[in-house]
Amino acid sequence: MSCLRPRSDNQLAADDFWALQDVDFSLPCGQVLGFYGPNGAGKSTILKVISGVTYPTRGNVMVNGRIAPLIEIGAGFHPDLTGRENIFMNGTILGMKISEIKDKEDAIISFSELNDFIDMPVKRFSSGMYLRLAFAIAIHCDTDIYLIDEILAVGDEDFQKKCLSKISAMKSRGKTMVIITHNKQLMESIADRIIYIKHGKITGDTQ
Repeated sequence: MSCLRPRSDNQLAADDFWALQDVDFSLPCGQVLGFYGPNGAGKSTILKVISGVTYPTRGNVMVNGRIAPLIEIGAGFHPDLTGRENIFMNGTILGMKISEIKDKEDAIISFSELNDFIDMPVKRFSSGMYLRLAFAIAIHCDTDIYLIDEILAVGDEDFQKKCLSKISAMKSRGKTMVIITHNKQLMESIADRIIYIKHGKITGDTQ
């Protein structure tokens, strides 16, 4: 278990911007939690705080389990390395062993549908190709908690359907997930619980 503790400089001036305020929730193992709200509401900040990318100024976060974050396009990718090389680098960042990555390398490449481009430096990838590879690596990581930001931004319609099918399969296996999407209908079909957030505050909870 890990605890993300507040920084020592936890005093904010009255006119400072609060990205999040009084956000308090718990998520049991095996559930899918969705955060829904307008741009700038604080949804992605929540994922960054959970993953440890950003530390809370006040309060704390308790995480029990291994996390695979898919928060930003190509986060952890080195532009001068090939897609194949980045599979190994990004996979180790997510906590995968080299032997595990080797076992799953072909499956990751196949899922990403980047077979013809996998040995090309990723700096030549389009943003969609970045997302495909990042998503493929993350979902093949045998982790406890998946953090997924805007799943419908991944590739074309057919690839999106494949991603959603994979997410449904992970859900059926009891994986814990925190998901953000602007598609409310999709959110309602995937999530066991939806927390509505606006201006950094929780405005609703379907729990």
